[in-house]
Amino acid sequence: MRHHLRRLLLTGAVAILPTGQALAAPLADDAPVDDSSIIITGITNQTVASTTGLSLTLRETPQSVSIIDRARIDDFALTNVNDLLAQAVGINVERVETDRTYFNSRGFDITNFQLDGIGLPLVWGIQFGDLDTTLFENVETIRGANALLTGVGNPSATINYVRKRPLDHFQAKGSVQLGSWDLWRTEADISVPITDTVAARVTYAHQERDSHLDYNRNNRDVMSGIVSWKVTPQLTATAGYSRQENNSDGVLWGALPLLYTDGTRVPYPRSASTSADWTYWDTTDTTAFAELAYAFTNGWSVKGVFTYKRLEQQSKLLYAYGAPDRETGQGVYGMAGVYPSDYKQYLGDFYASGPVTLFGREHSLSFGLSTAKRDGEEWAGSSSAVIVYPSVDQWDQGSIAEPSFTAPYRAGYSTDKLTRAYGAAHVNLADNLKAVVGASAMWLKSTGDSYGSDLYRKDSKISPYLGLVADLTSHISLYASYTDIYNPQTQVNANNVRLDPAKGTGIEAGVKSEWLDGKLYATAAIFRAKQKGLAEYAGIFDADGAGRAGDSYYRGVDTTSKGFELEIAGHITENWSLSGGYTWLDIEDPDGNDTRTWLPTQTLKLSSTYMVPQLNDLKLGAQLRWQNAIHTAVDVGTVRQKSYAVLDLMAGIRVVDHVRASVNVRNVTNTRYLNSLMWGQAYYAPPRNVLATLSVEY
Repeated sequence: MRHHLRRLLLTGAVAILPTGQALAAPLADDAPVDDSSIIITGITNQTVASTTGLSLTLRETPQSVSIIDRARIDDFALTNVNDLLAQAVGINVERVETDRTYFNSRGFDITNFQLDGIGLPLVWGIQFGDLDTTLFENVETIRGANALLTGVGNPSATINYVRKRPLDHFQAKGSVQLGSWDLWRTEADISVPITDTVAARVTYAHQERDSHLDYNRNNRDVMSGIVSWKVTPQLTATAGYSRQENNSDGVLWGALPLLYTDGTRVPYPRSASTSADWTYWDTTDTTAFAELAYAFTNGWSVKGVFTYKRLEQQSKLLYAYGAPDRETGQGVYGMAGVYPSDYKQYLGDFYASGPVTLFGREHSLSFGLSTAKRDGEEWAGSSSAVIVYPSVDQWDQGSIAEPSFTAPYRAGYSTDKLTRAYGAAHVNLADNLKAVVGASAMWLKSTGDSYGSDLYRKDSKISPYLGLVADLTSHISLYASYTDIYNPQTQVNANNVRLDPAKGTGIEAGVKSEWLDGKLYATAAIFRAKQKGLAEYAGIFDADGAGRAGDSYYRGVDTTSKGFELEIAGHITENWSLSGGYTWLDIEDPDGNDTRTWLPTQTLKLSSTYMVPQLNDLKLGAQLRWQNAIHTAVDVGTVRQKSYAVLDLMAGIRVVDHVRASVNVRNVTNTRYLNSLMWGQAYYAPPRNVLATLSVEY
């Protein structure tokens, strides 16, 4: 049945094209207008440079690329990156804890993240806290290995956050939101042309909320300012600063032990938490950048960017371990600690791109050089007390007293240095045949120590990239791409020794198409990736382990991922938008057995809005995400999560000119499901909830 379904979907993808990936073109930088006057244009000329460094359209890019734009972010109130990426085709969000999140795609962890195409890898591949979306115009997801512009990483995806930039006209937006669990939020976004050549843009957001989880609360402040100066018609200087403070109380470190000692499931309420009201996890994320860009009259351009990023954390955490007895509800214990940390990143990137003429045809080239350094320090203060949890039915009564802690000591320090040189060419082989060829060379060195583990490593590697795009008709193209994989890993094994780099290859092929004058874009893709020695979660260090108690350790596993994706996005009519897609995966170890079984192997994501201009620009929308069943083994048995679907609805209307009111209802069917089985522990996702927004725009 499964193979029949796969053949049916692949056949249908070709038969019903348009299907697949895309989106409508972004609005031009004109003054804001009512939705009723928007003219939907094609996406043929929309370019994405974060894949190859070349200015290529989605159809010219020999990889799967999707974009969630600002309109969709606003329609569905996707105010944090976790909620946004949960709606992105082919991307999984692993909410392992309240303030620590992993992302994966095509069976592998996502470790490459960019701001405006400049790589800013997450510390340990983890998103700490909630990254607010008020800073971004849109978010691009490039699935598969991105060897050219990252050089290292998994064949999963690269996430590129595209900043809001100053506009050449005045624009002001503001909103107020109220929602379930005492959520309230204010947001402002103002762009002002100061002179004919200087413009500035300022954004700000403040949010406070309680939670469906016991004890959990969050307070978030986000601010940014960017100034752009057109020094000459060709030279532009830009500088910006952003700061996000994310303060959370009653946080989870780890999550719920899901099984009794006899292997049966513990029937927790959705509000259940192993936390206490004295725990907290506060993060401050600061970024500053300066950029110079020069556009030559012959079509060439050069750009230099320097970026500074700092992540500071203060936390007091409580971790629960063990399994409760079915009769008494007891048997769970805890350990606690305080963990300040400070990470600083310095990135310099220079690149150039432009056209060349050779053999009577015009081609394009890009090349660049980047250097990055990251310094990190971690402190730890522990409690010698063994915390004994009461019966599971009493965890919501706040009976766990705060223990005393030793003064924090410096438990880890590290320095990572990465230098890369890369180049790519878009070769015009024939009118209907284009090639993308290139390579990235990288040199990586790490030093330091983390809880007794030596972090030293020194690696270098050249990763080639090859892609072909053949136009079958004016609407349909075939494409294929290849790259190898080199992923220096930060994870340690049970002996607290860092794993060797994972190595492998990745290939992708598919069909891309444009319809309805470019308003609708569709694709079907197949892919295969192989990695040797990939880190796979193997357990948690206990108090007597080789690493820090509560931290994870891993083992290296040879892993093969293969599958296909179908995606569609754009506008069917001027007032009807549609986007979404289906992903099927098969993830196996060298013996052909399923591995990484906590990952869904089938996902479906759909989003649609419809506007009725005659009714005060009434807009109705829905988004649906579904995944198949998953499972993982723990000490006392196997934890299973059934397949589930989550439906969100929205409605918005123009109250008066420049003022809109909207309401979002999330998890309409009140589906009960666990956020992730990645670590064997988990907590429940929110039940049905409501968010109302009043927004003003000039």
